[in-house]
Amino acid sequence: MSDLTPAPDPATGARVYELDRAHVFHSWSAQAQIKPMVVAGALGSHIWDYDGNRYLDFSSQLVNVNIGHQHPKVVAAIQEQAARLCTIAPQHANDQRSEAARLIVERAPEGLEKVFFTNGGADAIENAVRMARLHTGRHKVLTTYRSYHGNTATAIQMTGDPRRWANDGGATGVVHFFGPYAYRSPFWSESVEQECERALEHLEQVVAFEGPGTIAALVLETIPGTAGILVPPDGYLAGVREICDRHGIVYVADEVMAGFGRAGEWFAVDRWDVRPDLIAFAKGSNSGYVPLGGVIISAEIAETFAQRVFPGGLTYSGHPLACAASLGTLDTYADEELLTRGAKMAGTFENAVHSLKGLPHVIDIRNIGLVAAVELEPIPGEPGKRAFSVFLDCWEKGLLIRTTGDTIALSPPLIVENKHIDQIVGMLSDAIKRAP
Repeated sequence: MSDLTPAPDPATGARVYELDRAHVFHSWSAQAQIKPMVVAGALGSHIWDYDGNRYLDFSSQLVNVNIGHQHPKVVAAIQEQAARLCTIAPQHANDQRSEAARLIVERAPEGLEKVFFTNGGADAIENAVRMARLHTGRHKVLTTYRSYHGNTATAIQMTGDPRRWANDGGATGVVHFFGPYAYRSPFWSESVEQECERALEHLEQVVAFEGPGTIAALVLETIPGTAGILVPPDGYLAGVREICDRHGIVYVADEVMAGFGRAGEWFAVDRWDVRPDLIAFAKGSNSGYVPLGGVIISAEIAETFAQRVFPGGLTYSGHPLACAASLGTLDTYADEELLTRGAKMAGTFENAVHSLKGLPHVIDIRNIGLVAAVELEPIPGEPGKRAFSVFLDCWEKGLLIRTTGDTIALSPPLIVENKHIDQIVGMLSDAIKRAP
């Protein structure tokens, strides 16, 4: 794809910014304290503003633009579908929805056979929990403290990070527990293996004290993303699966971020050969070009609703334009062998990220596939300040990254090139050295 940037148009940019500040209410923000970037366009691994500044997107926006911006195959798929059928109610069958469901199921672990389409990841989680509760006749849901599952009523209660605090009280039956985190072990572990063993022992105790017969679902981000790319130790997910099987608990894998190539497999659970009962997906399923999410459902749970009404639905479930974007994206993954390519690039990416070890303030680095976290030592009394200074420094130099607390998160698109990886190492290294 061409890397040409259109001529600057600062007057238009100023008008867009003015209207945004006057009328747009932004998520997760104190409205008077933000100054959003005014984006004019994007292509491949880059975005640009109206002043002509180009940025290398190593965030994939919100870890969703897996195939890069403005891929011509996906744009064409949306355009062709729009010319034929823009929308149709979900009670009707639609060729785009049917084919997207088939292709997604083909890529899922064996035994997951149906797809309930949603508008995004949060309502995928909502409906997965609803299915689990109705399937089991139980109410409680277990999730980890270090997690993010979405901003809707049940999903935000399930979330373990501080964004939940101001929203507490909207749902009942959610119980949090500690997942494995070897660097900041809540179990005083001295090795990754010990962390896995003790984390599973802790989960066993939580299940026992909550009452196994009261627990409908255990919901895990396969790789907790917002919490800082916490890669589960080998054996942990298999242990979770065994606990769920023993107690009749539905295992829900939140693959909203980790699915569709981000971790080097179609779904991150494939790396550990584990089959959940339900998989919540979104982001990479169509690279975020049109909002789409869904739940991939096991045959056992689907059978619960063969003669029983499933009490849930969305006006835009399986929207034709969103599913057309998914088909274009899935074709792109296949035609360009992006999972294979991403897996090859993962080694280069890992070496680059780990070259930052030894820099001032760097206390831990975690990575898998094409996603990584560089954790910085926090400034006492000023959490997040050091990482945010790195974010601003990189932004000024033309690099987009994300930060969560004092962790720098890197998630390039699967089309990332060696030159891009080389470019970001120098930028990040300089920014970290300059951080307070």
